[in-house]
Formats: sequence, C-alpha cells, structure tokens
Amino acid sequence: MKNISIGLIGLGNIGTGVVRLLEQNEKLITRKLGARLVLKKVADIDITSGRGVKIPKKLLTTDARDILNDPDISIVIELMGGYEPARTFILDAIKKGKHVVTANKAMLATFGDEIFPAAQKKNVDIGFEASVGGTIPIIKTLKESLAANRICSIVGIMNGTCNFILTKMTNERKPFDVVLKEAQELGFAEADPTFDIEGIDTSHKMAIVLSLAYGKKVRLKDIYLEGITKISAQDIAFAGELGYRIKLLAIGRLKDDAVEARIHPTMIESEHLLANVNRNYNAFHLVGDASGPVFLFGQGAGMMPTASAVFSDILDSARNVLKGISGRVPLRSINETGMKDIRLVPMDNVETKYYFRFTALDRPGVLSKISGILGAHDISLATVIQKAREEAGAVPIVMTTYKAKEKNVRQALKKIDRLDIVRDKTILIRIEDEL
Repeated sequence: MKNISIGLIGLGNIGTGVVRLLEQNEKLITRKLGARLVLKKVADIDITSGRGVKIPKKLLTTDARDILNDPDISIVIELMGGYEPARTFILDAIKKGKHVVTANKAMLATFGDEIFPAAQKKNVDIGFEASVGGTIPIIKTLKESLAANRICSIVGIMNGTCNFILTKMTNERKPFDVVLKEAQELGFAEADPTFDIEGIDTSHKMAIVLSLAYGKKVRLKDIYLEGITKISAQDIAFAGELGYRIKLLAIGRLKDDAVEARIHPTMIESEHLLANVNRNYNAFHLVGDASGPVFLFGQGAGMMPTASAVFSDILDSARNVLKGISGRVPLRSINETGMKDIRLVPMDNVETKYYFRFTALDRPGVLSKISGILGAHDISLATVIQKAREEAGAVPIVMTTYKAKEKNVRQALKKIDRLDIVRDKTILIRIEDEL
C-alpha cells in the first residue's frame, strides 16, 4: 500500500485536532483513501508542551523549512494562522510543487490574489474548506455542488462568537458587556475580541465566499462592515415584540451584474431557519437559480469540527496525488485567468427595511416632527411603538419602515439627531424579510 507523506505547520488547537483525528480514525481514513497518510514532520515554535496526542519526538521541529524542503512530503498543512510567515510558507510550498491545506481565512482574504494564481501556475491544489464555516462544507458546495447555478443570494451567520453573544442576550436579556465577559470565560471569545465583535472575522470569510460564488476578486475594504457592539438588550426586546430576532449576518445578493456585499446586525423573522441558529453554531442560506434555497448548518469552530474540514482537503489532495493529477476543480470555482474584480453595489444604493429607536423628549408633536423628516426623504413607516416615559422626560420611540434607500435613511437620521427633542443618537438596525 502506498504511503503519502504530509507535514503540519502549527500545532495549536486545530493542528492538535488534525493529529488526533488521524490517530483515532487512521484505519477508516486508510480504507477510504486506499493509501496510508503518514505524518512525517510537525513544526511549531513550542514542541515541548503536551497536547494530549502522541507525536514521536523525531517528528517535531521548530523550523518549518524542514517540512518545506523535504522532497517526500507531498501535502503541507498550514495551521499557524496570521499573515506572516504563513503567507511566505505557503508560497514556498507552492514553488516546491507541494499541495497546500490551510484554515487561514485572514491570509487568504488578504493575499488570495497572489496565492491562488501561483498555485494554478504551479499546478498544485490549495484546500481551504476549514477557512469558512468550520465543519460546514460551504466551499465545496459553491465550487462543486452548485457549480452550474447563478448564485442569487448568500446569507450567512459566519461568526460563532457573535452568535453566542446575541443568543445569550436574546434568551437571558443580559447586556452586551456582561455576555461578552461570559463568552470569554467559556472560551467562546478571545481576550481581545475585536476581530469577532466588530465583524472583521466575518468580512474575511465573506470575501472568500463571494469570490467562489461569483468567480471574481473581492477587496476587503469594499465590503460594508458593522459589528454588534451597539446592540442593546432593549433593541433585542423590541425586536421580539415585532416578531424578529437579531443576528450578525453576512449578506451577498446578486443585482444584475453587481453584488450587494454587507455585514451588519440584522432583524430577521423569528420563524426563519437562520433566526433559530443559536449559540456558537454557523449557518448559510443560499439561493441558486436552478437549485432554489439551500441551507447548511453546523459547528463553525472548535478543534475537532475544524479538523474534520481540514481533513476533507487533505484527502482530496491525497487522492489527486494517487492519480497524479491536480486542478480538476478550479481553486476559486473559475480559472484564475478569468478572475476579474467584482462590482459591488455602493452601500448608499442598498434598499432594505429599517428599525429605528429614537430617544426623544415626551412632548406633543414629537412623532410628527420625526415622521415628517422621514417622509421628506421618501421613507414610509410600517409600525410605530412608543413606550412610557423612562427618565428625565425621555421616551423610546420605535419605528420600522418599508423599503428605503440607505442614502436617504442616513440623511434623514442626520437631521433628526440634530433636533432639540432628540436626546441620543438614533439606533438603526436593518430588517431583512426576503431571505
């Protein structure tokens, strides 16, 4: 039986999961592959700490070049994360004709336009299923299962930390800062959670997904981005009263020859499948012109779920090694020479429904002043909720709208927030009823 040698760079949480999965399912993997995967070398800056897996000392090294320069290693698994030296290691592996498997979404979203063409030119595979959605096979779904479809829309919950926080805030009516602290204590949020709660992690994943769905290059800076830090328990309660739940959604929607690409907190109907994706789970709702709606759900992170996704790519590359082929499926769903810049719809031109929460003085004529400004900017109201006075004469006023243009909404709110009857900046949350 043939042996296929693999090298692992990065023995952190996911890297340890990959070693563990190979240990516990080695016979199954060998039977399915028809060959034996041999872990020949593992590189990490720390090779002395125990990880709960059995790795012979002779396989451990602190120098990734021991893997990159080994002619027997056919597949390099990069799980160290970060931009550098991960980018350099991957490009070096490609130059040496090695297939690469990575979970590094930030690096791919930033340097993909350099890495993917290099891999195609060298005729090697880049596997990156684990970079988006953890164990959910969103990459293969877009590259293979829905390859004949025009993707009409992609809506996803792509960050488990944000979803955990919003779920706890919804179910337990706790404020954001309290739930964030709980998430950190439970290991669902990093000590510095900025990448998660500000939506940056989601934007990296969204850039990758959009490039696969539309076969075009996506610049991170062109994706509209808004995190969850301004979401309050009060807004979550009002959402429930209106029949909605709040989720951080990544929304990609085909509009003629352009694409809407936006990430922001969104109110969705409580009965929708996405509204009921809770805790740290991820999900994707796709619509193809032939397939219709497709829903994918699963663990978006974690040692073993992510290791499972990594192994799907390892096995794909190993099968190609056995057949002496590569590039059967284009790396980003279309030949790299056909990749062009995607044309995104400017956020000002996006039309959707809106939720507004004003904090206004309890005086006669307040509603008419606010609604008058909204009407003057072509914003029609769907519902109005006014609660009892809270403090110092201030009262929360909640309004939802029919579809309106983002530019008009921003102009109207700018005028409303200048009124002497308004105490705080208006809270805006977009509503999506047509998912």
